[in-house]
Amino acid sequence: MRYYYSNTAVRFGLVAVLAGFGVAGCKQKPATPVQQVTEPCSPDTNDIEETVADANEADSGLVPLAIKFPGAVFTGTPPNLQRKNVEDTTGKTLPPFYVPKGTKNLALGKPVYSSDEEPVIGELELVTDGDKKAMDGSFVELGPSRQHVTIDLGQKAAIYAIVVWHYHKEARIYRDVIVQAADDPDFIMNVKTLFNNDKDNSSGLGVGKDREYVDNNHGKLIDAKGIPARYVRLYSNGNTSDYFNNYTEVEVHGRLTGN
Repeated sequence: MRYYYSNTAVRFGLVAVLAGFGVAGCKQKPATPVQQVTEPCSPDTNDIEETVADANEADSGLVPLAIKFPGAVFTGTPPNLQRKNVEDTTGKTLPPFYVPKGTKNLALGKPVYSSDEEPVIGELELVTDGDKKAMDGSFVELGPSRQHVTIDLGQKAAIYAIVVWHYHKEARIYRDVIVQAADDPDFIMNVKTLFNNDKDNSSGLGVGKDREYVDNNHGKLIDAKGIPARYVRLYSNGNTSDYFNNYTEVEVHGRLTGN
């Protein structure tokens, strides 16, 4: 998703905080003033870090999920990717996403397994190393056709959100994106599908109802609704630029609950 914040919008957000504006509801709420921290752009990496978070905590004990975004490389959605089933996020305000206090990225540094044991480019460790930059050396490229990566959180957790960055050096749509969670590494026990935009069941995992989207520096946030699981698996089946499958970073935000 692609969102932009002007300096005026940031100043307005700060004024709103000082004025004591509250937030209400839970999980996905109407957009409220946001507080953004922007670090200088590095000439070597073209990376601008943004922390998007609401300034107030919700009365219900939920807090806005703070996501640190990498710098943007391209803007907007190219005409050739503007299709009926493609999610249009251009120019939209990023609403805060609320999670329970104590939620953190449980995937950071965790082991990653894949259907492609010998990636074309990079290593599987790059999927959870915390580096989301749109540059060579920050992503892993898997072979063509349907492939997947699986993250082992180490123990069961309540999962509230999954954020995935495939590849955002250029505008692409990844095909048949499917995200599942399960209790076992073979995905047999308590398998839950959290996202599926495979409209024709070409990946053989069922027909999905979610929309395609252009991968960009905001990645794709998937609401996991607090489901309990230890393993998270992400599928894709090539993209609009080539037949390969890329992963720059995957974050799994939740709280550990036990083995």
